[in-house]
Amino acid sequence: MKYVYPAVFTQEGHSYSVIFPDLEGCYTCGDDLKDALYMAEDVLAFTLFDYEKNERPAPEPSEIGSIKLSAGEFVNYIVCDTIEYQRQHNNKAIKKTLSIPEWLNELAVARGINFSQVLQDALKAQLGL
Repeated sequence: MKYVYPAVFTQEGHSYSVIFPDLEGCYTCGDDLKDALYMAEDVLAFTLFDYEKNERPAPEPSEIGSIKLSAGEFVNYIVCDTIEYQRQHNNKAIKKTLSIPEWLNELAVARGINFSQVLQDALKAQLGL
């Protein structure tokens, strides 16, 4: 899932703090602007992945023009992809039990096929990933 939310950046010396006004508890900081942008994408993906995992509806993002700013603040849209976030941070292998016909198992074993890789590839294809 791809999302776009506005984030408010506040410069504090050379570093930046970042808050997402539409998402409670979604904030971060960075040593510089580049780091703050990276951290903002990461915390946004983490927060929205948690929404998805807990089957909570994500709030509608605000329009940039509706966000009130204080002196020294600016707003920037941050884009994230929660599927990509899961790929990078949630790769723990789990066991699955499945059944296939004996003849198919014997043929695949004889050809040295990696069952786990075939299942992963097939699931990705089925899910359009």
